[in-house]
Amino acid sequence: MFIFRPTYVFENVAGITPAFLKRMHIKGIILDVDNTMTTHNDPTPTDYSLKWLESVKKAGIKLIIVSNNKPQRVEPFAEILGLDYVSNGRKPLTYGMNEAVRRLGFAKSDIAAVGDQIFTDIMGANLAGVRSCFVFPIEPETSIPFRLKRALEKPLLPSRKRIIREV
Repeated sequence: MFIFRPTYVFENVAGITPAFLKRMHIKGIILDVDNTMTTHNDPTPTDYSLKWLESVKKAGIKLIIVSNNKPQRVEPFAEILGLDYVSNGRKPLTYGMNEAVRRLGFAKSDIAAVGDQIFTDIMGANLAGVRSCFVFPIEPETSIPFRLKRALEKPLLPSRKRIIREV
């Protein structure tokens, strides 16, 4: 079940500290949007996401967004964050991930992808050959398709005992 197993597990993006990234030799991050940086379909990032992003940028880590959403959703969000993006990323297929790797300009071994879904973000990162960082969703989605997807991934979710907590 390697393709469903994240390399690292965090409570949320704020737990992914610049010190951790440096220690793991991560130079680039591929970010998901919905329920990773903000709630589903919210046009603004959470306060802690903005603070985290600022600290990661300050540490010299390059970031790019890869989302399965359409450009109309991703572009305004990416502009707020000042980040490049790939929309219609087709996760878990590797199209979006590979395009992000190309744009970041680092070896795959120097890149990690961050997201909240096992069947798209984690599987996509693992299939693309980059490290995967699972973050627990900001809030539960209410639509039936998302509730079904979450129910199917429940047996594959990492234990909260695996959460990395930096001091």
